[in-house]
Amino acid sequence: MSDFATVADFVVVYVAEAHPTDGWAMSGGMSMDIRQHRCLEERLAAAEMLALHDIPCPVLVDTMDNAAARAYAAMPDRLYIVLDGVCVYKGWPGPAGYQPEAVRDWLQKFSG
Repeated sequence: MSDFATVADFVVVYVAEAHPTDGWAMSGGMSMDIRQHRCLEERLAAAEMLALHDIPCPVLVDTMDNAAARAYAAMPDRLYIVLDGVCVYKGWPGPAGYQPEAVRDWLQKFSG
C-alpha cells in the first residue's frame, strides 16, 4: 500500500463477522472469539480487535443494517477501487477471489 500512497487512499470496512463463534465458526487461522454482533458497540469492539493486527490503513465499520456490505456485495471479503465516486475495479468475493495483486496491477497502470 505504501507504494501507492500518493495515488490512493486505502481503508478496510469491517462488516458483519463472517465466522462468528456462535454461528459458522472456522478453526485455525486468525482465531478470535467474536460472536455475531448484536449492536453497533459489539461491531466496533470487533473492529478494534482487527485493528490491533497492524492493519496499515483506517478501519471503518459498517452499520448494523449492513448497508456497505449490501451495496458492495462485500461478504465475506472483497477488494474495490473507487475513483471519484465511481467503482472502477470490483474484485471477486473472497477468500478465493481475494487478489491484492490485481489491485496492485490496476494501480500501477493508473499511476503510469
